[in-house]
Amino acid sequence: MKILLWTLGSVATLIALVVGIGWLLPVRHRASRQATYPASPEAVFAAITSVKEFPSWRPSVKTVDVVSSAPDKLSWRESGSDSPILLVVEEQVPATRLVTRIADRTLPFGGTWTYELTPAGQGTTLRITEDGEVYNPLFRFVSRFVFGHGATLETYLRDLGKRYGTTPTIS
Repeated sequence: MKILLWTLGSVATLIALVVGIGWLLPVRHRASRQATYPASPEAVFAAITSVKEFPSWRPSVKTVDVVSSAPDKLSWRESGSDSPILLVVEEQVPATRLVTRIADRTLPFGGTWTYELTPAGQGTTLRITEDGEVYNPLFRFVSRFVFGHGATLETYLRDLGKRYGTTPTIS
């Protein structure tokens, strides 16, 4: 019985410590990663804005439902292994810049992704900057210390590389 109580006490202490550290972490964070692809800025921009095609090159996205296809108000819902995520385009400068925002306030996280495309010789360098917010202190801890704030960016850049038949160097 003492071992059971000691084990339960240890687990409760560990959970309290993780949540406490999560409360001390800032809600907002910024992460940025970039990679270069053997395609023109126009082609890369087309890939990252053709939302219906995401499931063909992003394994984590199973379906995409376009909510609004108006050029100035493009929005869509991505579904995969996690809860569906509603995204909206905040800014769009063809072949140069794209800003998307998570538009679902019920999620435990939110924020924007800014995509900046720069010609690089015969290809394009894509830099993505995440200005994220993690509202739940447990998720903040996991996001910061288990996965790392740049993990989703790196996965996205690797997936885009596979679309072009390359393994990009991510920095």
